[in-house]
Order: sequence, then C-alpha cells, then structure tokens
Amino acid sequence: MSDATKIAIAPRRSLLSQDVTQVLYRLLTVLVICVALSLLSQSFFSLGNILNVLRQASLMFFIASGLTLVVLTAGLDLSVGANVALSACIAGTVIHHTGSTALGVLSGLATGAGVGLLNGLMVTMLRIPSFIATYGMLWVLNGLTYWYMAGETIHGFPPGFRQIGSGYLLGLPTPVYLLVIFLAIGTFFAQRTTWGQQIYAIGANPVAARLSGIPVNRRLLMVYAVSGAMAGLASIVFLARLNSAEADIGESLTLPAIAAVLIGGTSLFGGVGTVFGTFVGALILTLVLNGMNLLQVNASWQPFVTGIILILTVWLDMKSRQRAR
Repeated sequence: MSDATKIAIAPRRSLLSQDVTQVLYRLLTVLVICVALSLLSQSFFSLGNILNVLRQASLMFFIASGLTLVVLTAGLDLSVGANVALSACIAGTVIHHTGSTALGVLSGLATGAGVGLLNGLMVTMLRIPSFIATYGMLWVLNGLTYWYMAGETIHGFPPGFRQIGSGYLLGLPTPVYLLVIFLAIGTFFAQRTTWGQQIYAIGANPVAARLSGIPVNRRLLMVYAVSGAMAGLASIVFLARLNSAEADIGESLTLPAIAAVLIGGTSLFGGVGTVFGTFVGALILTLVLNGMNLLQVNASWQPFVTGIILILTVWLDMKSRQRAR
C-alpha cells in the first residue's frame, strides 16, 4: 500500500473517538427511555416484553446494518424494504417447491445480494446518484414482486426453518444470536480492516480517496452488495417469523431502517458512524415504538413519531457538522 493510500484511509477508531462518544450518549438515551417506560408501564420489564424488544430490534438491525455501510460512503439505499419483499417471496417459493430449507435460504440471500449489486452498478458505472438509483429500484422491485406473487400468499413452512425467526435457544430468541454474530462481524469489518477504513475514507472525501489509489468503484460495489445481502438475510428471518410471504411484506421497513442508522450516529454526509451505533439506534427506535404500544397510543402515530425523530436526528447531524467547521 502506498503512503498516499495510508493517508486517505481514515484512522482506526480508538476507545475515545468521536464515534464511540456518540454511542455512549445513545446508550445513555436507552437507559433514560427504559427508566421512563418502567415508571409509566408495569409491563415494560416483563420477560416477554424484553424478549419482544430484543427480537424486534434484531430484525430492524439486519436491514440497517448493511445500510450503514452505504450511508458511510455518503450514499443511500432506498430499496432495502422492497428487496426484503422480493427475496422473501422467492425464498418462500423455493422452499415450497423443493422442500429444501437450505436452498430457500441461499436463494433469498442471493436475490438480496444480486439486487444490491445492481444498485452498485447503477451508482458506479452509470453514475446515477444513489438516491435516484435505489428509489427507481424500489419501484422496479415492487412491480416485480406484485407481478410474481399475483395476489397470492405463500404460507406454511417447515418447523426447522421457522426456528430461524420464531425459535428460542437457552431462553433467548434465535434472531438475537444472529444479531450478536453479525454485529461482531460488521464491527470488526468496519473498524479493524483495511476495506472498512477505506469505506470511511470514501465517505469523508471520495475524490481524495480515488487519487490516493483506493479502488472506489469496487468498494462501492461491495458496499451495495453487502447491503442487499443483509436485506436478503432479513427476508429469511421475517419469512420464518411470519410463516408467510406476500408482496407487501417489506413496504414498512425502509423508513425505520434508515432511521435506525441515523439515530445511531451515522452521518448522512458520510465518513462518520459505526455498526454498533446502528444497533443502539435500532434499540432506541424499537423502545419508543414498544412504549407507545404499552401506553396504548394509537398505532397511526407511530410513523409520525418515527418521522419526527428522523428529522431531528438529521438536523442535529447538520448542526454538529457546522460547529466542526
């Protein structure tokens, strides 16, 4: 690696870095929310509710973790929800026709990764802004999924497959174990590998990264493919959890995933954030929505609250960048 490349790569995150400080503040927010909800509802600290919060946060994290890498490059993937829907429907069809859980899982992951790769090609080869490319892909995938399903619902999957989304191991939901595994992998990749540091460098200054020898296009292709693959993983977990697949399964998933990434401290302008922060963001958002359910707040207010939190988060990010300048 040349000296110029080393300069362009962001420094490895230390225990006292800005990213870690932001995560600590958000963990404090989690604590405050938990204390408030425990005072407002006796049901909050029940075992069933805590396990439900962990399961829901896990499902949101699977989508948001791959999206985090995209946002770190100052990009955006608006197609993740539609990707989950198509991947789940294809995986469900494969399981039903072949009886093979393994083939179903592989088909869901491959579909998700393939969609992500197409997004990456549009961004890198066609030079289409990520917002437009992935927004267009959202509509393409919606159209394909509704055509593919033709109004039908696929349901009834093998018990072994259902364990992925609704099973328990040693008293904890299976998705929580998957969360721990992919949280560890994502954190190590972003913080402790050269490829991960190059992603930060691209988000901070793509021109400088390219001039210093970083293969920007290849890294962007990888990032969008990973985002798609994680959407494919989320589709498998959702499919196993719901025990059914239909065309609209992913319509409500994109906004919460983006919100989790931004609430977790990843800057929409790129170069700042962590995968662990995204997990904390998913936990915060899940706790807020769970609290609204426990307090019997009308469900129609949940998108409103999510949108307000998202706007405030982006506004605070912009203010912090202005102060840094």
